[in-house]
Amino acid sequence: MARRLMPVAEAVVAAAAIRPDDRVLDVATGTGDAAILAARCGARTVGVDLEPALLELARRRAVDDGLAVDWRVGDASRLPLRDDSADVVLSVFGVIYANDHEAAARELSRVGAPSGRVSLAAWTPGSLLPAMGQVLGEYLPPPPAAGAPPSRWGDRKSVGRLLAAADLRITSAVVHRLGLSFANADAATSLLIDTAGHVVGERDRLVAQCRWEALRADLRSFVDDRGVADGGRFRLELEYLLSRYRSMLTGLRDGHRGRSLFCYLDVSLPETLRRHLARPRSRSSRSPPRCSEFGYHDGDVDLVGCRP
Repeated sequence: MARRLMPVAEAVVAAAAIRPDDRVLDVATGTGDAAILAARCGARTVGVDLEPALLELARRRAVDDGLAVDWRVGDASRLPLRDDSADVVLSVFGVIYANDHEAAARELSRVGAPSGRVSLAAWTPGSLLPAMGQVLGEYLPPPPAAGAPPSRWGDRKSVGRLLAAADLRITSAVVHRLGLSFANADAATSLLIDTAGHVVGERDRLVAQCRWEALRADLRSFVDDRGVADGGRFRLELEYLLSRYRSMLTGLRDGHRGRSLFCYLDVSLPETLRRHLARPRSRSSRSPPRCSEFGYHDGDVDLVGCRP
């Protein structure tokens, strides 16, 4: 399945407008599609995933391509990177599966530079894979945490609110369709089952309960309903949202952030902005500097201050 999703990784990387020497992070990289594409652009790339086995496959691919990528084991909710360590943050159907969506969103913001960009791909709520989960739900145990579904990231309003709470402002959100072609519906069903790790892990139990063939038959019926004939082949369409974000700090110049004295007028600052302003500043023992006033506004945040 990963090979068939490469066009989505290409779209996510293109949307991020990666430049040579950009610091790029691919969150929940899997077998490394987006990270490898970013490295081909000349970026200094880090790929993070929970699964060491997937990272090993990604590492081998990068080595075969002669690319240097820093692969790290880590959770999207606790990324193993310092603050402000990425100019571009990517995720292709990855961060959407984090157990704690709010924590993952905060991490995307934390590791991103103040002028950074975020580019994400997520299945829309009505897409094939989220809908397939309803069929599988009759056979598989419930997930360990009854949190929000991954398709939350594929709804423009929902993901916009989620990331705005983490100080990331949505700049675009476009629904795309990915077409997958198969010899027939049986081949499509086999691919979906064989690449769904949570399904494969339950196979022995379902076989012992004489329910495996029933699951396969129900999924085959579902696939048949969702697919269309296409020149003697069978075609499925998967719908996803490609969304882009910028830090709410983008409008605050580095000079202001590094050398300013600030006065807060009854405001609640975004957490990212508060973190930058709270950093230690060098103070002069001489008379206070003369200041000129400047302002910063984003949403419900107003900041005024003075700079030397």
